[in-house]
Amino acid sequence: MSSLREVAPLTVPLALIGHQVFRRLESYRIAVHLSLLFGPPALVAIHVSSSQPYSVLLTTFLCALLTYLATLVASVVVYRLSPLHPLAQFPGPLWRRVSMIGPAVVASKGNRHRTFVEMHEKYGDIVRTGPNEVSINDASFVEPLLGASGLPKGPNHMGSAMSETNVNLVGIRDIPLHLQRRRPWNRGLKQGALKEYEPLIAERAQLLVRRLKDQSGSVDLGLWFKYFGYDFMSDMAFGGGSELLKEGDKNNIWSLIEEGMVIVTILHTLPWLGIYLGKIPSATGPMHVMQDNGRRLAKERLERGSKTRDLYHYLCNEDQPDKAPPSLQELADYGILAVIAGSDTASMTLTSLFYCLLTNPEAYSKLQAEVDKFYPAGESTSDTQYHRDMHYLQAVINEALRLLPPVPLGSQRQVPHASAPVVVGSTVLPPGTIVYLAPWVLQRDPRNFVFPDAFWPERWLIASNQLRYEDAQLPSSVVQTECPEFVHNEVAFTPFSVGPMNCPGKGLAMMEIRMVVVALVRDFRFELRQGWDAKKFEEEFKDYFTAARPELPVTFERRL
Repeated sequence: MSSLREVAPLTVPLALIGHQVFRRLESYRIAVHLSLLFGPPALVAIHVSSSQPYSVLLTTFLCALLTYLATLVASVVVYRLSPLHPLAQFPGPLWRRVSMIGPAVVASKGNRHRTFVEMHEKYGDIVRTGPNEVSINDASFVEPLLGASGLPKGPNHMGSAMSETNVNLVGIRDIPLHLQRRRPWNRGLKQGALKEYEPLIAERAQLLVRRLKDQSGSVDLGLWFKYFGYDFMSDMAFGGGSELLKEGDKNNIWSLIEEGMVIVTILHTLPWLGIYLGKIPSATGPMHVMQDNGRRLAKERLERGSKTRDLYHYLCNEDQPDKAPPSLQELADYGILAVIAGSDTASMTLTSLFYCLLTNPEAYSKLQAEVDKFYPAGESTSDTQYHRDMHYLQAVINEALRLLPPVPLGSQRQVPHASAPVVVGSTVLPPGTIVYLAPWVLQRDPRNFVFPDAFWPERWLIASNQLRYEDAQLPSSVVQTECPEFVHNEVAFTPFSVGPMNCPGKGLAMMEIRMVVVALVRDFRFELRQGWDAKKFEEEFKDYFTAARPELPVTFERRL
């Protein structure tokens, strides 16, 4: 007890000072953490027992450390719950104000999107979802926070990268650096380049058709979309190397990806944990396997050079021979990002789209009629010239993206610590505030879309003046004697985010989706497997940064 009486007068003030340093610095460097956590107790122990034996010094240090940590934790908790906290004005669950460990547990179960909806229903449009985090359900914030002069990315991707400095394109927080790194992506995903990729998509789409024709009985359609997406993005990013459509997933690639995405979601919530785990070999097996595999494929692709003008042709600067390629690490990160993000989001959207069609027969019939009109027997479904005139197809795609966005919470942003507060209307977001504008929440809000929980492609035709609201067939799930006012706020439609840091692959994903949908709808007639409960799909739709797809069991017959 004498040691406690001696160390407490020194450690308690140091802990309070340490809290303020932590709060203002927000460093993710392990050396900074260790110095702030262990340095002050060590100095106190040395001061108090400088002339004592080593055993006394060790005991005094442990006593000082426990006192310091207890005071530090108490100071953090009291401050985060107090009216002095900059976000104290925003309502939210008490436990979320204290720590992100609880939200990480929720994230590990894949239910963040539903939890955010519940919080907004209870607390309003701006909810404090973490100690320094808010979620906003107000479309008027989209342009100020995500648009041309919007906020930089938040710290979550440092967790999945397991590094404070080596972060891939989607997580770069420095806006000028992000825009610089994005240039080869912009060249490789502009309209002219997309035209060059049509044969690559067509080849994989036709292989998907042929492989489905070889099947009988019930199949998991979502599984085949996974195979298609991974094979195609491997073609784009590494010039090939994957044949899941032909051979199946013998190496459990998708199991590895899906296990990795659960880990990613936890580390997004606790980015400091990812940085710590990055220092421990094999601490997060799937993450290290993906990174090692990415480096190997990038090296092979760089040595092999271009066979076709694929995406990597631009990412390697092969279209600019006077410019050196990026580093091997950057190329590996680019490849992993392209394959994982590109294959996962596109294949998830295809799965959701067919689920929506198969649970809404009227929409399926209308799309079938449009596809048959533009692509009758004998017409190649690989020809994209009719896509711009297929308005119902685009409406179906938009509606699937609205109802089941492949990245349910969207892109995390943060008010920089060194900046002034961000003011939108009467709302003040202090420096350091992490912000979510979740597509899952915005796109299902009745203030933004009429019949928000219904799959109703007609809303997009009405909004573009191709159909009168009075003439539209209402959703089958809606029982109304009188039509409510038509509401359609496309500012709230953000499945690819908006602004200069939006998803650069939107055009490529849309081309993939259109070509695959046209090919499958023209050549097959799908039905949900008899006896399967369609409600399970949305119940099992999980948010692991990107959405984890449930099973989609179907039976089908060939039309051609």
